[in-house]
Amino acid sequence: MIAGALSHFRGPIVTAVRNKSLIVELTRREIQGRYRGANFGLLWALISPFLMLAVYSLAFGSILKSRWPQTDGGGHDFTLILFVGLIIHGFFAECISRSPQLVVQNPNFVKRVIFPLEILPWPMVLSALFHLMTNFVAFIVLQLLLDHQFIWKVILVPIIISPLLVLSMGIAWWLAALGVYFRDIGQVTGVVVTALLFTSTAIMPLSSVAPSALWLFKLNPLSFIIDQAREAALWNHFPNWYGLGLYTLIALAFSYAGYVVFFAAKRGFADVL
Repeated sequence: MIAGALSHFRGPIVTAVRNKSLIVELTRREIQGRYRGANFGLLWALISPFLMLAVYSLAFGSILKSRWPQTDGGGHDFTLILFVGLIIHGFFAECISRSPQLVVQNPNFVKRVIFPLEILPWPMVLSALFHLMTNFVAFIVLQLLLDHQFIWKVILVPIIISPLLVLSMGIAWWLAALGVYFRDIGQVTGVVVTALLFTSTAIMPLSSVAPSALWLFKLNPLSFIIDQAREAALWNHFPNWYGLGLYTLIALAFSYAGYVVFFAAKRGFADVL
């Protein structure tokens, strides 16, 4: 029993290390395939977030006059604050939206006995991570252009994001397994990612939230990560290390549970597909 528990605990790490070359190749194909045939190619990784930022800045900054307590008004400060939230939400939204189809869209992999299906979430999550880091490079450039400053603590963002990466892997395993047996999950995820945006601090500070809904914003897994990323990248503060550590422990527990569920469920994938 103990040996089996240890095997499941080591499983995700051992599988990833053993198949690292395959994961790298699938990730490369994932990134390149998204922009294949597009005239601007990989430039869309930078263009898309700026287009999204322009829409939300107009809606929440100019029309709704949203403000943050750390700033005196809208303008450049609000644009950068909003950009951080949208970047992180975009990463999480991509992982949630695509996870239910990971196995369903790859039936050939299911029929290959030697193919390790449990690595399927890795290319998807790493591809989303690539776009997240690309967007943060764009954020740094935007900050230099608008505020004429470089806040060195932005280099802590990858550390701040890492617990969300672990959580995303867990969600991917859960949804990928459930998506094989319950195809309707893929129809619900679009609503979920929209709800996660509007119930997080991505587009509004906690001070603007009604007390009756505050618990919902605090339970949203994005809010804490977004706030800590802003603390480092915008206000030159160190993140809450204790909170990040606790978040990581919870994410690890959820992620390992997802791996165990996926590993158990994959025995029936071939019968369903």
